[in-house]
Amino acid sequence: MFEPVIAPSATLLGLLQRGRGDGTLHALTAPRSEALTALNHCVRSDPRRDWQVENRSLYYARLYLDLHGGLEEIEQHLFDPDDLLDTDESRTGLALSVLGHLASYGRRDALLLLRRYAASGGNWAWALDELALRDDDAGLRALAVPVLARFPADAEGEAELAATVRDAFEPRPWRLWADDPREALAVRIRTAREKGSFDRWQRQMGPGGPGPEWSVRAVLDWADRDPRRGTSPHAPAARCLTAVAAPEDRPQIIEAARSGQDGARCTALRYLADAHDPQVLDLIEAAAASGSATVVAAAVAAFERMRSTAAVDRARRWAGRPDALGAAAGQVLACRGAARDADLVLDALRETVRAEGPDVPSLGSLVDGTGRLGIACAAPVLRHVYRETASSHLRGRAARALAATDPSFPAGFAVECLWDCEESTREVAARHAETGDARVVDQLRRLAADPAEEADVQTAVRSRIGPDAPSV
Repeated sequence: MFEPVIAPSATLLGLLQRGRGDGTLHALTAPRSEALTALNHCVRSDPRRDWQVENRSLYYARLYLDLHGGLEEIEQHLFDPDDLLDTDESRTGLALSVLGHLASYGRRDALLLLRRYAASGGNWAWALDELALRDDDAGLRALAVPVLARFPADAEGEAELAATVRDAFEPRPWRLWADDPREALAVRIRTAREKGSFDRWQRQMGPGGPGPEWSVRAVLDWADRDPRRGTSPHAPAARCLTAVAAPEDRPQIIEAARSGQDGARCTALRYLADAHDPQVLDLIEAAAASGSATVVAAAVAAFERMRSTAAVDRARRWAGRPDALGAAAGQVLACRGAARDADLVLDALRETVRAEGPDVPSLGSLVDGTGRLGIACAAPVLRHVYRETASSHLRGRAARALAATDPSFPAGFAVECLWDCEESTREVAARHAETGDARVVDQLRRLAADPAEEADVQTAVRSRIGPDAPSV
């Protein structure tokens, strides 16, 4: 999947791509054709960098409802010839999720489009999962024949069917089809389910993969052999060391952490950090200064995992270093530092934004730390991250930090956050947004009545407008 191209944050498209509440508010006041063009662009070209932690589908579905938008652009996207060539589910996953939410809101055209795509589209399994949550039994039963037709009635096809049934995210359609009055169809599904259950049992009972012999030397050698097809096994190897290492093995492990080959060195550093060995901080510093890129990354990661007082004290010494260990020190202080570390955390936040921009993953902990420590003078940097980041997940963390540090948040960003794409951000807004703005009261009532809204958001809303809440 290509990295999404994100428009500037001051544009309507840029706001909608980011999932900001201001995107909805601007779209509702913009010319309808312009707003729908931007909305369709977002749904056809998923703007998220990490769909596993960022939400957009409910946000876009609500905007389709508010704009009375048609689904012609989504239909064209789903049934484009590329659907037969590009099998990556990220091409159509967002569009299908939007249709699922629209179907939940009663849009019959969205339900019918999902049924069509489940019968003939490339990412049919995703569409079927959406329908499993929203369609009636009759609609699902009608899909049994076209779905089963995808699997040839030979050994290979039956094995693929069994794996599909076994791994289905939503089992409801397969359960319905297993009881279908068409005996041949039902028997095929029941056989596939039985085969999938047996395969799952075999996987659970079988060995999990290559493992070391039961000694410290064997574990370190195993880590050096790197059996996992190019990925480092030092984390599982360190857990193995925890099981086999005795006090008399400490010199051997320390020597591996000081001068071993990369795999053994990474494993030893991870093990010693988890054990809070008194020598590990010096070994981490030496590894960060002289190790390979792999060793440096492992040493930094091991340090960031440490929660001891000694690690926090060392972080205060390392903060400000112009290397990976200095950046890690800022992370440690943000997560576990005290009030006296506020200046160091703020410096780390400013330097990270200046050097790497508002989208680097390491910003998350620093943003959280400013909120945890209540660093009021961090508010300008947090506002910049909030406005400019393309990550709605990071923006939500910035909103929570602003709620703790910025007195202007309730009357400012908290208002637009009520329309944000992230439920956790809407929850923060529901708890903090000033209700003097009529839009706030109207949106709180809408969220309270929306069956698609998350329970945590509705709980926060009820704390503001419920019978026991202060008058709004």
